[in-house]
Amino acid sequence: MNFHVLPYALGAILLGAIGIWFHDFALQWQAVPKSIPAMPYAYLSAALLLAGGLLMLAKRERAGALLLASFYGLWVVAFHLPPTLKNAGSIGAWNAPAEITFLTMGAVALLAGSAGSLGSTLKLVARVLAGLSAIVFGFAHFNYIDFTASFVPAWIPYKVFWAWATGAGHLLAGLALVSGVRSRLAAGCEAAMMASFALLLHLPRVIASPGQHIEWVMLGIATSLAGSAWLVRKYAT
Repeated sequence: MNFHVLPYALGAILLGAIGIWFHDFALQWQAVPKSIPAMPYAYLSAALLLAGGLLMLAKRERAGALLLASFYGLWVVAFHLPPTLKNAGSIGAWNAPAEITFLTMGAVALLAGSAGSLGSTLKLVARVLAGLSAIVFGFAHFNYIDFTASFVPAWIPYKVFWAWATGAGHLLAGLALVSGVRSRLAAGCEAAMMASFALLLHLPRVIASPGQHIEWVMLGIATSLAGSAWLVRKYAT
């Protein structure tokens, strides 16, 4: 098994399992219009996520990456961009599409390794779009600093400081990825920060409220983001 794909694959599998268990989409991250009924399409969505993750674990990394890149990319183009463009002046409107774009770029980075003459272009696309997404994360942290601080676990002091620090971390990582300066280090730091969110923030919240759909989805998204950052580090920097 290629252990570099493990967090990304497990994130997709977790999101798929959540979709089946809760009979629903991935809430605001998937942003499916209300005109589309949850059933049976939530099951279809879950099946695609499970298939992508399982293919990656079954040494079919390229096939799994292609499936997940296509599916996550569909979320951005079909569900996120239309409402985001209507509120383009609000940084908050860009955060969710930035998260899913960042997810997509992990798979794009992995695909770059087997893309022949297109490989260098795909690496550049993955690095730059991941970087732009991270910049959005940073500005969103700054713009909603009190909201961000409210997510810092109760046992960690100086919550506002950590909200500013993580925002700065996203911003600096994003600038490094876009510029190509220390981009490998930046992607690794971004992966570590995302993984810390999953382990220190979202996993305890799931344990405390196991029946809450949104807590599970946030854990799945955070795990997937950490995995995506690691794939960008490994294959696009």
